[in-house]
Amino acid sequence: MNETTRKNTSRREFLKNTGRVAATSALVAGIVPRIYASEDNTIKVALIGCGGRGTGAAAQALSVENGPIKLVSMADVFEHRLANSHRNLTKGHAKQVDVPKDHLFLGFDGYKKAMDCLDAGDVAIFATPPAFRWVHFTYAVEKGINVFMEKPITVDGPTTRKLLELAEESVEKNLKVGVGLMVRHCRGRQELHDRIKSGEIGDIIAMRAYRMGGRAATCGPAPENTSELLYQVRRFHSFLWASAGMYSDYYIHQIDECSWMKDAWPVEAHATGGRHYRGDAVDQNFDNYSVEYTYPDGTKLFYYGRNISGCKGGFSSYAHGTKGSAVISTSGHYPGRVRTYKDHNMDSANVIWRLPQPEPNPYQLEWDDLIDAIRQDKPYNEAKRGAEASLVSSMGRMAAHTGQVITYDQILNCEHEFAPDVDKLTMDSPAPLRSDSDGKYPVPQPGILKDREYKEFA
Repeated sequence: MNETTRKNTSRREFLKNTGRVAATSALVAGIVPRIYASEDNTIKVALIGCGGRGTGAAAQALSVENGPIKLVSMADVFEHRLANSHRNLTKGHAKQVDVPKDHLFLGFDGYKKAMDCLDAGDVAIFATPPAFRWVHFTYAVEKGINVFMEKPITVDGPTTRKLLELAEESVEKNLKVGVGLMVRHCRGRQELHDRIKSGEIGDIIAMRAYRMGGRAATCGPAPENTSELLYQVRRFHSFLWASAGMYSDYYIHQIDECSWMKDAWPVEAHATGGRHYRGDAVDQNFDNYSVEYTYPDGTKLFYYGRNISGCKGGFSSYAHGTKGSAVISTSGHYPGRVRTYKDHNMDSANVIWRLPQPEPNPYQLEWDDLIDAIRQDKPYNEAKRGAEASLVSSMGRMAAHTGQVITYDQILNCEHEFAPDVDKLTMDSPAPLRSDSDGKYPVPQPGILKDREYKEFA
């Protein structure tokens, strides 16, 4: 097909007439097939997971300005979230929301129905609890659909192994995959990374990061006459099987951004943590975590997380080098307000460089970059890196929950899969985690359970 013919042929017809055969032939021949959106064609979007994160991601997708894009289908397990998200997105992007009632899907199988409304080369947003990432990604890879998935994208070793295999397959199929570690798209952090690599602060010798706030991710026993499965899905931050816990969901960004600045993943973690002032809370999280990550060259990242009301707060990341230091995050993910210093006294007199303000929003930039890669058919796949970031987050969490030093290989090859049958769940299924007669769930027992993070009740 020559260039003139390609431009005059719709993407739908092109893929219908030649895509399936060409893709199969190309894979057999070892050639990567082209899956892209033509510049004069609309990219269709499916939203799977219609809570706040999913609705925000869809709004950012519809705000990309490099060509026509529209939302055509939505899925969730909660009817009120589906309705609220549809209403809010229609209010903000009326001309781009084209979701008729028969494209609003309710239930655990809704992800398939929503993606069936797309063609190869369109985009599916995965913003459900992370436990479902590998399930939804499997179907997207099968159908040749590009993906944006919220972090974290794995919850334990077995799901990471599944995701890494899917990541490799998605690269072979030339799929464009974005992962919601938006800090990597922050233009200020990108320049900071370049400055660190050029030696502006010397060799990194240590890093530290803090996320400390009030009480979060707790829950009481499931109310009577409530589906325990849907209760756990709704309160997913409270349960390790659903979210990888507060640790992974909250701390992954800073663990990832520090590892990016170091250009390496940590190889082991040693940690402490504990539960305090619990009241009637029955979630599986600790209230505080202190983790020493070690990189291949021995450099340390010291991570401090706490969620206890009334304590000193903090939300920042720093790098210390042989010649100076750097601020990676100032008081949250955005704005980063990154800067470098000529020594380790971080005051204005010692500033080498600081990013001019205001700075672009990385939550929007990650979508601009993804859609541009689709339209221009640029290599773009963050699935492997997202799985690795999720794994090293789980490594620190497991170190705290077991009281052991946990290595990268140990967490990757750990056989404890929190929810092995998550792909088989229906609205009537029992929950992957059972409570006892008092409505309490199993919790970590450091020093007692040394090779798994909790033991399910019989």
